Formats: sequence, structure tokens, C-alpha cells
Amino acid sequence: MTDGGLETDLLFNRGIDLPHFASVVLLANDEGRAALEGYYRPYLELAHRFGCGFVLESATWRASSDWAAPLGLQLVDLDRLNVAAVDLLHHLRAEFDHDQLEIVVSGCVGPRGDGYDPGRIMGVTEAADYHGHQIRVLASAGVDMLSALTMTNVHEATGIALAAAQISLPVAISFTVETDGRLPTGESLKDAVGEVDEATGEYPAYFMINCAHPDHFLPLLAGGGVWTKRIRGVRANASRCSHQELDAMTDLDAGDPSDLARLYRHLVELQPQLTVLGGCCGTDLRHITAIAEACMSPSRPS
Repeated sequence: MTDGGLETDLLFNRGIDLPHFASVVLLANDEGRAALEGYYRPYLELAHRFGCGFVLESATWRASSDWAAPLGLQLVDLDRLNVAAVDLLHHLRAEFDHDQLEIVVSGCVGPRGDGYDPGRIMGVTEAADYHGHQIRVLASAGVDMLSALTMTNVHEATGIALAAAQISLPVAISFTVETDGRLPTGESLKDAVGEVDEATGEYPAYFMINCAHPDHFLPLLAGGGVWTKRIRGVRANASRCSHQELDAMTDLDAGDPSDLARLYRHLVELQPQLTVLGGCCGTDLRHITAIAEACMSPSRPS
């Protein structure tokens, strides 16, 4: 298991201001750190309830170097917050160590720009150089792996994978798709996975899909094919709305947790290798609890 939509939960459900959607700023003071602990801890308790492992993602999705200036920070200050985000996860893992849960500390890397719009697409080398800085900072803090979430294009995803390979750190690459199941660039998910694997010697530990409703990508996985076995995780949106519709909303669309859980159950029946289950925009503990109840019963396919 992994968590739900950190930023949307904090912002819409808990009323916590996140400038530029950057949850990393909460690590700057004790109150913010306590809010993050309060967010993560119930998920770990849920994992204990089901006796399953948990991927703890750092609050660093919007914490690469370009975001320092918009957040009013120097790069060195942003680096410290990246380290503090990982330190918090180590603290939580130690707290739950007595439960003998398999807890993986993951350094979260987000896109250089927007998670919905690829904008200016970097070349692979530029992407590796750009993301390499944050990746090295997260590695220095002691992450077990990296997760590149809401990747909108192949070049950026490839650059991140190569930067991770340079320091021999496992990485999961998670693409976001539109309502037609294609990347925002128009490329098919199948081709995106294949191109990253070809360019990196299949370096990513696995691929994921996030920031899209299951209705938008379930037909792709239902079609089967060898390439789908590289997809090991899903962090879906609660809403069936498009990214453009979500961008225009002022209220959160939390969808129906039970319906979302039903679709997750269908996904794991189709693709039993899906073992990292969490949520993205609009999801919270209610959704992940429903997903766990639906997908981790004794009758789940193995």
C-alpha cells in the first residue's frame, strides 16, 4: 500500500495552505511537521491492520530546484527541506518498527513543470542534469528508492531514470494519462513504457499510473500484453473529470470511495502484479481504506 492524495487532502480537507501546491514547505516549522505526521500515521496504522508493506512517499513532489524561487527560498534552504522530509519518514518508520511492517522510504520526485501539462519538454540529458540535483539530495538523506510521480513525457521520465541509475538507486516511474489513456503528449502508455525501458536498459524497478481515474486507463490494462507486466502500481484520482476540468474546480471532487475500490479490485484481478496501491488527487484515508478492504481480502488473486 501507499498513501492517497497528500496535497489535495491537506489543502481541501484540512485547510492547510500549500503555496504552489508544495507540501515540502510544511517541514519548515514544528506545526507543519506535526500536520504531516498526522497525515501519514493513520496510513501506517491501516497497513498494520492489514499486515501489508507500505511505501512512504516524501512530501517532495514539488521540491526540485526551479521551485525554490517561487517558494521564496534559496536552493540550499529547499535542499534542507528535502532532507527534513526524508528524516520525518525515517522517524515514522522507527515508530512503527515494532509492528515489523515492511516500510519503504521513497523520495518523491515530481515534474519540473506542471503535473498535467508537459509544457516545454526537456531533452533527456537536460532532464537528467536537472533532476539529478534533487535525486542526490534525497539519496544523501537515506531514501530506499525514488518515485517519479505525474510524469507527462518520455524524455523527462528517461532523464530521471538515468539520474537514479548514476547513483544506483531504484526508481519507480509513474505516468499520468488523459481521459483517452494517453500521456499529455499524445503518446500511448505502452510506447512510453517501452521507450523508457529501451533508453535505460530497463532500469526502472517498475512503472506506475497516477493522477487519472481508473476509467481512463483500465481498458489499456484489460487489453493485456507483455508490456503491462511492467506496471506494478496505481495511484488513481478519485474524480472521473479531465485534468482541465480538475484545474478549473474550486471544490474538491472526492468521488465515491466504494466505487473506486471496486475498480481497483477489477484492476488487480486483471493484472495481479499490481502490488503498490494508493491514490492521487481527491483521495484520502477513506479511499485507501476502501481499496485495502476490496483488494486485500483472502480471495484476491495471487
